[in-house]
Amino acid sequence: MNRSGLTILDNICLYGTTHLMWLRAGDAYRSALPGQFMMVTCGDSEASYPDPLLGRPMSIYGLDVNEDHVRVGILYDVVGVGTRWLSRRSPGDVLEVLGPLGNGFEPDLGLRNMLLVGGGIGVAPLIWLSEWLVDRGAVVALIAGARSIEGIFPKELLRPEVEFISVTEDGSLGQKGLVTDPYRQLLSWSDQSFACGPDPMFEALHAILLEVRPTTELQALLEARMACGFGVCYSCAVFPKTGGAVKLVCTDGPMINSRTLYG
Repeated sequence: MNRSGLTILDNICLYGTTHLMWLRAGDAYRSALPGQFMMVTCGDSEASYPDPLLGRPMSIYGLDVNEDHVRVGILYDVVGVGTRWLSRRSPGDVLEVLGPLGNGFEPDLGLRNMLLVGGGIGVAPLIWLSEWLVDRGAVVALIAGARSIEGIFPKELLRPEVEFISVTEDGSLGQKGLVTDPYRQLLSWSDQSFACGPDPMFEALHAILLEVRPTTELQALLEARMACGFGVCYSCAVFPKTGGAVKLVCTDGPMINSRTLYG
């Protein structure tokens, strides 16, 4: 974990209200893994929100490492004051960032067929995971769901080896419906599955897992509001329905096995 000022290299609107930002990072990020996140401090409060803004947890979208430099990417939706401020930053601006944080995905590299499911902006960490898995010889299918075409990640930016299935609630792109539909169809093919998105999506996916292929694993990357990012504030506590111990998304996760949450 490292708190530092990272220089913005690029910050563009990639699709819909979703932006992609690349930052020049330090050596602390060389060992980062898919599923980890950063706390990004958003400055300049607005007149209607005069109080200082808390940091925003942002999944790492991508990592570019070589001998000379480290670049780290974040994918974010403009949904409020903090992300609106973030979207107005320019190359050369410096952001205060704490990271890399949390425990990311734990793929079993002895398995071959990997199924990834992203709801909305939850697709962000799965882009990097898909590349990471392909580089290690896995066969990868990625399901991306959104309300409409405006919320779907551009297929052409994915590695060509990744099978991409788009799902929209209004039918404006790909299959019409929810990500649970193709998940059910592909689950018998997969050896291990990974998801990031809203909590109700995880619970629905877990129910399908128990019904269709209970011997496999679903790793859920949880989303939560956070104030600190390292286990002090307890604002990201989740309470497993199994009755187990309280989990903190920032330190116990953000990756938590669906069985830990739902039994």
